[in-house]
Order: sequence, then C-alpha cells, then structure tokens
Amino acid sequence: MLKLIHCFYNMDTNCVELTYNDGSVLSIDCEEVENAYDVTTRQMADLDWLLCNAPMEYAQLVLSGEMEQYLSGATLHGLEN
Repeated sequence: MLKLIHCFYNMDTNCVELTYNDGSVLSIDCEEVENAYDVTTRQMADLDWLLCNAPMEYAQLVLSGEMEQYLSGATLHGLEN
C-alpha cells in the first residue's frame, strides 16, 4: 500500500507534487486544472490560497474529483470580497 510522505506546491513548475513511500511522485499541473474548470478571478484567488497554504487539500480536491463542487461553493476561504 502506498503511503504519502510529502506534498508541496512547486511554484517554479506551478505543480503540486506528491511523493509516496515507494519513491514515486505524482505531479498535478495546476494550470491544466484551472483551465479545465474555467475559474473566475475570485475562484483563482482561493485556489492560490490553497496552493500556498494547503497544497494537500488542493491535491485531494483534484484527485477525488470534487474540484467542481468546491468551486461552486458560496464562500471559498472567506476571500469573496
């Protein structure tokens, strides 16, 4: 069973990188994710906050397929204004 041992946002590549105990790395291209959902400026601000402060939460939203539901939420981390 794979165990996640490290997750971080690499701003040089604009990717969230997840490293597992067997040495494998999963890289999530954030620009591709944002393009797929056609995010608004408000949503982009929230996603940027997630990337910098909670990259694991961002990765979980992408991998679980819940990003669209998250983006349709009324309030995203209180950054609505």
